[in-house]
Amino acid sequence: MKWNGDEYQARFDDIAAEGGDIHGEAALVRSFQPATALDAGCGTGRVAIELAGHGIAVTGVDVDESMLATARRLAPEIVWHRRDLVGLDLGRSFDVVVMAGNVPLFTPPGTEPALVAGVARHVRTGGHLVAGFSLDRGYTLDDYDAHCRAGGLVLEARYATWSRDPYADGEYAVSVHRRP
Repeated sequence: MKWNGDEYQARFDDIAAEGGDIHGEAALVRSFQPATALDAGCGTGRVAIELAGHGIAVTGVDVDESMLATARRLAPEIVWHRRDLVGLDLGRSFDVVVMAGNVPLFTPPGTEPALVAGVARHVRTGGHLVAGFSLDRGYTLDDYDAHCRAGGLVLEARYATWSRDPYADGEYAVSVHRRP
């Protein structure tokens, strides 16, 4: 899939200009009071930039150069890496790793276990992996939970939205896994 970072960011800019909340993902991440966070599949940096604005040391990773170009323009002070999340190894861990915006669904079919393993290895002991994605595209919660377990993570909570509405078998889920 070919992306245009500036066009993608413009969508969120328009939503914000109309009074929409574009920071639900960051609010949930902030509730864990992390000192450090990895925005895995960061796109144009919307979540990372919001977290950094609250004093969290953030690193962003995305495979798409156009998305990262926009992120770098908007927040040059944040560390941005152009890397594939499949097999990711930054050599460090974080208090929270977040995958917002259906990240697992943009991974080529069959690579989901390696994607989850790549991000899970960056969750420090006691830290969290938080991911939200649509459930109508073939990647199930059972599969995701199994991939998280294989990465040493345990399910802590599941929500229907980033604002923590209760999950009840809907079409979207936000999962919070923890490294014991």
